[in-house]
Amino acid sequence: MTTNVAEKKKGAGHHTLYIVLAIVGAFVFAWLWPKTAASLEVGGKIFLSLLMMVVVPLVMSSVMSGILGLGDVRKLGKPGAAAVGYYMSTTLLAVLTGVLMFNLVNPGANMNAESVKQRLEEKSKDLEHEMGVVQETKKEGASIGALAEKLLLMLVTDNLLESMVNMKLLPLIVFSIVFAGMLTTLGKRSQAIGDLVVSANDALLEFILLLIKVAPLGIFCMVTAKFGAAFAKGTFVEEMTQLAKYMTTVLGGLGIHFLVTLPLILWITTKRNPYLFMKQMFDALMMAFSTASSAATLPVTMECAEQNAKVSRRSIDFVLPLGATINMDGTALYEAAAALFIANVYALTPEAAAAGFELTPMVQVTIAITATLAAIGAAGIPEAGLVTMTIVLTAVGLPVEYLALILPIDWFLDRFRTMINAFGDSVGAAIVEKTFSNNAITTDQ
Repeated sequence: MTTNVAEKKKGAGHHTLYIVLAIVGAFVFAWLWPKTAASLEVGGKIFLSLLMMVVVPLVMSSVMSGILGLGDVRKLGKPGAAAVGYYMSTTLLAVLTGVLMFNLVNPGANMNAESVKQRLEEKSKDLEHEMGVVQETKKEGASIGALAEKLLLMLVTDNLLESMVNMKLLPLIVFSIVFAGMLTTLGKRSQAIGDLVVSANDALLEFILLLIKVAPLGIFCMVTAKFGAAFAKGTFVEEMTQLAKYMTTVLGGLGIHFLVTLPLILWITTKRNPYLFMKQMFDALMMAFSTASSAATLPVTMECAEQNAKVSRRSIDFVLPLGATINMDGTALYEAAAALFIANVYALTPEAAAAGFELTPMVQVTIAITATLAAIGAAGIPEAGLVTMTIVLTAVGLPVEYLALILPIDWFLDRFRTMINAFGDSVGAAIVEKTFSNNAITTDQ
């Protein structure tokens, strides 16, 4: 028995090493042979499609299995309240961190109106599709009240199959909770359906294990293709240099949330070693960096949380699917910092002076509130990052065309904020686990 455990740990260690080597190798390959690297995109697309293929059935089966495992849906009350409380509090803390970093670094203050105008003209030509989406969203308008209403409507759907096709996970989670809850009230009559759900969930987990085995290859293809395309254009390093203070604001804020805020919350509430926990979730974090998708990372996050971090299955089945949908700490922080940066740049222009726009403390508060709400609803909106940022800008009267200033490096920052999203979800699962009765942590700390 001891030998088997040791072999599993050794195998997990080797797998983590392979993932690290895949990412490092991808950077080097993309730098040396960018055009060749970009051609590997098809391999990354295949691996990403395999991950996305399993997300919808996994979310529904895992949530149902979690509810069925409780025996009585009424037992979900305390863990559910703990999960929602955790999501809201950490998202708010992330936004406040983003606002703090903005005020410390003050990105955009040294730009002049002429250079801003020139950059907008240059970048908007390369972003016609994205700007088209921006304009469509602008027509709808946005306000804090309208955003809150949109979030409530996202809880339900009039077409379950459409939600599956479009990866709208929140109504699927709501349906799964209600349906499984009803099954718990039927007694023996629901036994066959319950066994089917649990068996399906077990089969999906085995499928995930197969995907994880080929993850280093898939990660290599995805990272190589993305960075190869960026290096092939020859402007990536220049863009990073020009937006250095903005990147410092975003990455600095994400770093504080990742290395200080979330670990501190985890240690206070569970007494777990937060940095050991981080190590246990490493594969999921690397997957998040590679895919830039919380949904695609979800299967790996669930596997790491159970196998490495020894979080209970019932906590994982409920918390992680829901967290991947509404708990977007990294996204919230990014949107607050990005909106403040755009506001800072816009305030320097004659147009802002004519409109009487100033970046006042009240404007910062409005941006913080809107960014929090928009991040919660990000997963249910197509082209989430772009659209939700548009909502934030529109809510405070900022021109959405200024998104062209940051979009050239948005794909790069997206990878880091997705890592924060995934880590925040796993921390939430460990915390909510404590609310389940008679459920002690079994991992060695």
